[in-house]
Amino acid sequence: MENTLFTVNNVWMMICTALVFLMHLGFSLLEIGLTRQKNTINILFKNVFIISIGMVLYALVGFNLMYPGTFMAGVLPNYFIDLFGLSIPENGLTAEYANGGYTYWTDFLFQGMFAATAATIVSGAVAERIKLGAFMVFTIIYVGFVYPIAGSWKWGSGWLDRLGFYDFAGSTLVHSVGGWAALIAVWLLGARIGKFKKDGSIGVIPGHNMPFATTGVFLLWLGWFGFNGGSVLSANPAATSLVLVTTCLAAATGGLSAFLVSLLKYKQYDLSMFLNGILGGLVGITAGADVMSVTDAIVIGAIAGVLIVVGVAFIDKLKLDDPVGAIAVHLICGIWGTLAVGIFGKLAGWEQLSNQFIGVVSIGAFCVISSYTIIKTLKITVGIRVSKIEEQEGLDMHEHGMDAYPDFGLNQH
Repeated sequence: MENTLFTVNNVWMMICTALVFLMHLGFSLLEIGLTRQKNTINILFKNVFIISIGMVLYALVGFNLMYPGTFMAGVLPNYFIDLFGLSIPENGLTAEYANGGYTYWTDFLFQGMFAATAATIVSGAVAERIKLGAFMVFTIIYVGFVYPIAGSWKWGSGWLDRLGFYDFAGSTLVHSVGGWAALIAVWLLGARIGKFKKDGSIGVIPGHNMPFATTGVFLLWLGWFGFNGGSVLSANPAATSLVLVTTCLAAATGGLSAFLVSLLKYKQYDLSMFLNGILGGLVGITAGADVMSVTDAIVIGAIAGVLIVVGVAFIDKLKLDDPVGAIAVHLICGIWGTLAVGIFGKLAGWEQLSNQFIGVVSIGAFCVISSYTIIKTLKITVGIRVSKIEEQEGLDMHEHGMDAYPDFGLNQH
């Protein structure tokens, strides 16, 4: 019976791993859908690079940085042995590992999928004007070192974990980590040509394929069942079913809330707001999906939807150009979801809210300093922005020498 339960748990975790992997396709379609077709290949290339380099880096250094084992205990002679590469423990393939929830290899693969997500968040925010080489260097450093160090503070039994900070599946440790970097990158990079006009008005730069964007969001919603459901770290029926319910309800109410608020504010049925509202609800529930009731999830999602509409407008007011709304979705709603753990659900209380606030601020400070240092250094040395002519004609032809839709004879600028 024990071996059967161990097998069921491990199979569920592998299914969740596949669902999280599918989210990268969702991000790709969302990003290309909300941007112009002349940059489609460039965005797809970045997303393929992120998951590929992310998995390799996580195998070489990230996994052991995030879950440090003996080297953090001061075993200096074993430092490099423990840090580089994957070294399976004696019980790594048995039910003794992780309380029978999964094997060591499943553990690595599931966590590795999370690691690449942080850089994917940045990809959408900087779309259409960042140099591909500079973005690749940033991704290597951020995914390889910054993300796992931040994650180790909680998930690696670090100081935030001992403090009592709670982040079930990563509203802060994944989404805000990517969101803070996106904010700094957008600030240092500058807006796309034509986004903010000299008279102070905001230029509308529509995406080229809303069906792609919509498909991307549905894929992300599906993938989130693995993102949050797998974070139970077993196939426990009660815990897993609750997490899937709260996740789904927060997504639905986030979308409905964003669409209604944007309708009242702009007098239009805005599909992009509806889509980002769904994502905002998902990000918002991620920190506490396992400790919330149905009502809690609905309220958290609804507030996240409002924050999407307000957040997008606020980002525009600051003259920050985020083509896909990544900062509002992942940073603002990530902060909201993390703080919500101290306001709603089983852990609610002033002490928990204080712990959540400390976690948000400390992770935020670390990510802001790290991302600023990386991107500012790249800006000074190799440059991070493409030339004016490259931006106007499209990165696909200039950096990749091809057109995403050659058979249609289209060249939308």
